[in-house]
Amino acid sequence: MARKLANEETVYFVYILASKPQGTLYIGVTSDLINRGFEHRNGTKPGFTSRYQVKDLVYFEQYGDVHAAIQREKTLKKWPRQWKVNLIEKDNPHWTDLLPQLTGEVGMRPIDGLPGQARQ
Repeated sequence: MARKLANEETVYFVYILASKPQGTLYIGVTSDLINRGFEHRNGTKPGFTSRYQVKDLVYFEQYGDVHAAIQREKTLKKWPRQWKVNLIEKDNPHWTDLLPQLTGEVGMRPIDGLPGQARQ
């Protein structure tokens, strides 16, 4: 369920995780990117990402509309792999895990910057 404060719009995120640079990719959508990132990182939910150790947040986009976010997720999943790699490398050429910067744990891994732009 999406969380929001009074008078605040819910934000949805489409995100890409990787097992390593050029590794296995996973695309998902969530309204709580930090919590979902920790779930993937810690393997708390059994499935694809825990089985293949896909836990580095390498790309994300934010949306104000859940339907737009879900549609974008479906579109990205249909893209050829190289298009996804190009999307990641456009803003994150070193495949840096972005979760530490979002959580303030910048000492954990090097960070090159946050990709993704607000979208509607």
